Amino acid sequence: QVQLVESGGGLVQAGGSLRLSCISSGLTPNRYSMGWFRQASGQEREFVASIRSSGFIEYSDSAKGRFAISRDNAANTCYLQMFSLKPEDTAVYYCAAGWAAGTDPHEYDHWGQGTQVTVSS
Repeated sequence: QVQLVESGGGLVQAGGSLRLSCISSGLTPNRYSMGWFRQASGQEREFVASIRSSGFIEYSDSAKGRFAISRDNAANTCYLQMFSLKPEDTAVYYCAAGWAAGTDPHEYDHWGQGTQVTVSS
């Protein structure tokens, strides 16, 4: 059974940083794309960043230059380092795993339960 568990969310002031972690089990991480998505209250889930098994990385426009996705396959962990956080980054952040997945959430088969990130102004 595949499980994804996110951690690292919390409350941070604008301009601050957070690092989210996603530990996976039940899958071979180096064969899957890993993605980060977020959902703000009352809004649809949106793409943030992804890293494919090849190492190819994509970011949303809002994440470019401020967020960095990485993975440690030996540790079954995917990270999202977030810098220069803004109040509009406030959302529940979800980790996802999918075969050859990219920016479309429908391409992902497995999801974590999410971790809340709140950025105060």
